[in-house]
Amino acid sequence: MASPQAPPPPRRRLRLSIGAGVVLALVVLSAAVGLGILRGQAAPTASVPLTEAATAAGASGELYVHVLGSVTHPGLYVLDLDARLVDALAAAGGATDDADLAAVNLARLLEDGEQIVVPAVGAATDAPGAGPPGDDRVDLNTADQAALETLPRIGPTLAERIIAWRDENGRFGSVDDLLAVPGIGEKLLAGLRDGVRV
Repeated sequence: MASPQAPPPPRRRLRLSIGAGVVLALVVLSAAVGLGILRGQAAPTASVPLTEAATAAGASGELYVHVLGSVTHPGLYVLDLDARLVDALAAAGGATDDADLAAVNLARLLEDGEQIVVPAVGAATDAPGAGPPGDDRVDLNTADQAALETLPRIGPTLAERIIAWRDENGRFGSVDDLLAVPGIGEKLLAGLRDGVRV
């Protein structure tokens, strides 16, 4: 009578499964370490894309501030609730050489949703969006949201879009560049042309 064939020992199968698992774990770990190294090379400030800024920050113990003007890295930053203007300036990489720091209160406590404009020397006496003496047109390159909303048919949404376009694309080269802002067409531009400048 022939003896039945014995199945291969299960230890060998288990050893192959553990070995494959170890190799897979090492590959995943290597990828995670490589990604961590790449992220570690990014700037140490916490700049946030505008789409993420819509999240309510108050509940998380953080506040969002928009820093622009004479700073090294203008943008949107997430700071602690007890942050002061000097913290926002540091998050934006510090002031540029032409910044007029005497025009801002570096010790002031910040509020969530605030926009901070650090003016250049000589521009501090002008309100955001104001022009030279006698010119009451709104400057598209320096106007804040409130100044833009004084324009005919420009509400909060279009004012935000104008500022967002400016932040993403740099200065407006001409008034006609407003046509690149979503929601502004030829007809609306015709109504704005006499009230704005670059």
